[in-house]
Amino acid sequence: MLRTPSGGAGSGTAAADSGLMSIGAVLNALRDEFPEVTISKIRFLESEGLIEPRRTPSGYRKFSADDVERLGHVLRMQRDHYLPLKVIREHLDALERGEPVRLPSLGRQRDGGDGEPLEPDAPTAVRVGRSELLAAAEIGEQELQEWESYGLIAPLAEGTYDSEAVTVAALVGELGRFGIEPRHLRAMKAAAERDAGLVDQVVAPLRRHRNPQTRAHAEARTKELAGLTVRLHAALVQTALGVRLP
Repeated sequence: MLRTPSGGAGSGTAAADSGLMSIGAVLNALRDEFPEVTISKIRFLESEGLIEPRRTPSGYRKFSADDVERLGHVLRMQRDHYLPLKVIREHLDALERGEPVRLPSLGRQRDGGDGEPLEPDAPTAVRVGRSELLAAAEIGEQELQEWESYGLIAPLAEGTYDSEAVTVAALVGELGRFGIEPRHLRAMKAAAERDAGLVDQVVAPLRRHRNPQTRAHAEARTKELAGLTVRLHAALVQTALGVRLP
């Protein structure tokens, strides 16, 4: 459960506004559970109609505790159930109407990569087919083929895709709206692979350990380092461009 500040019981605009949060405060509230969330991601979800924060007279976003809780639901459904935003919106609308909502049960990996079965409480490993990827990312077959030719998206051994492939597809599509073509993104992919190689060097000894708890720690360490790497990359890009996100 996300812990968010709540407004007091007083009356008047000042009392009501005291419980509102800036977008930066929302980011901090979410990062414990969602370390890779960014301000751009929050803005994107707002543009898609998933949340509707208030605006100050000067145009700054102000989020209520309900807004933050709704954001948590959206991010959780993307992470745990891999649902398109349209489906997530329908689920949230149904919840607000008090209707029972049952999220789809998605496939689980058969093993943890070393032949051993996953623990009962291990996270679900989402796998989607090609048609599901096209629908979720709202792209066509020709676009997907082009992106695959540049190595931006690649199917798994069995021909399916993981949830990150959908995230990549959505972001590549968004960048395309600004005239940034897939061929321009090869340098980004190469940089990401170098970062991944660096993280892998750090956690490789833990992954090879015979103790299952140590191997589990390697997974946690990988996620932590990945989150830090993403945040550092975002900060470096902002610094290079001389911009600061509110």
